[in-house]
Amino acid sequence: MLLASPARLIEKIGFESIYITTTIGSMVIFLLQCVGNIFTPPIRFKAVLRQIYFIGARSLLVISVTGLFTGMVLALLAYYNLKQYGNMELIGAATALGLIQELGPVLAALMVIGRAGSAMTAELGIMRNSEQIDALECMGIDPYRFLITPKFIAMIFSLPLLTMVFDVVGIAGGYFVAVISNDVASGSFIQGMVANVGWDDLRLGMVKPLSFSLIIVWICSYNGYFVHQNRSGVFGAEGVSLVTTNAVVMSSVSVLALDYIVGLIML
Repeated sequence: MLLASPARLIEKIGFESIYITTTIGSMVIFLLQCVGNIFTPPIRFKAVLRQIYFIGARSLLVISVTGLFTGMVLALLAYYNLKQYGNMELIGAATALGLIQELGPVLAALMVIGRAGSAMTAELGIMRNSEQIDALECMGIDPYRFLITPKFIAMIFSLPLLTMVFDVVGIAGGYFVAVISNDVASGSFIQGMVANVGWDDLRLGMVKPLSFSLIIVWICSYNGYFVHQNRSGVFGAEGVSLVTTNAVVMSSVSVLALDYIVGLIML
């Protein structure tokens, strides 16, 4: 019995190592296949436009509402904290920098994961379960190019634009709270923002959503496309719900981790 336990432990470690290595390799091959298709014709532009509408245009409302209240909360906190030290002219800078550098890219990405990323995983999972992807392969159609490449292009295009909308609406919300609700001078708010927000901040605010968009569409598409290979062995509707949940959690955690890495490199 004493010899059996270490043997089982070693066996379990071996299985886990093989599973992790296989998954990482499969995900990397999947990513290279999809990214390679972006740069090689033909590109299905109508499919790309449909995905841009789904990921981008239909996310505008939730992005705008989230951005508005985030900017309002930032400005409110900045007002009550900076008022103690007499630095009211920094409210605009604090609001704008908080949105552009950090909260705009991260919260926009999390909203897109919840609204579009989960739907992407579920769609591909249902297509796999109903053998639609197998039917495409039987007809000689590349499912990567036909189904997934348009999603990659649309996500990479849409998320930076949604982040810009988030930032602009958030700054407008912060202006409302600071200037209209709390009588901060309009010129002080705007001048503090203009004086302290530089090109480096704007560049960081664009690099983050670009990197987030790639990791979101990668994880969500992979989980849906390979729903039949999920570790739990559960298929059908339950399997789709399981991989959708996994995709949302993995994407969200990956966005937060990547946020730190990009910030560490660029700041």
